Amino acid sequence: MIQWEKAHGRIEKRVVQTSTVLNDYVDFPHVHQVFRIERSVTIVSSGKRRHEVAFGVTSCHPEVADPTRVGELARDHWGIENKLHWVRDVVYDEDRSQIRSGRGAQAMAGLRNFSISCLRLAGWENIARALRFFASDWRYPLTLLGI
Repeated sequence: MIQWEKAHGRIEKRVVQTSTVLNDYVDFPHVHQVFRIERSVTIVSSGKRRHEVAFGVTSCHPEVADPTRVGELARDHWGIENKLHWVRDVVYDEDRSQIRSGRGAQAMAGLRNFSISCLRLAGWENIARALRFFASDWRYPLTLLGI
């Protein structure tokens, strides 16, 4: 499957290939397909090009996930990266956190995920803007939680 997309100042070509030929050789439980995703990206403004190839395995049967569907699933995975991990890294500046002992880091990560989920459920797309809004009055977060 070959797919072209022009968005966000980039032209991207994606080629997704799937196969069941290697299933007997892959030592992974529940593997039903292996796949290869090749991405060629051109930045429109500068003309710079980037080329990358990713390989993976999936438990989806070929009847359920053809190359087009595998490509969609891989793109959906990046949605998680952009909507959660990027927010934790940039908005919450999680990488500079100095909480490292005991279960503190795990607890803080859970609290950050909880707050992001609450804000998304409340309809906020921009988490940084939401945090500024809720920080402006101590009663706003309580109202969001129904307290």
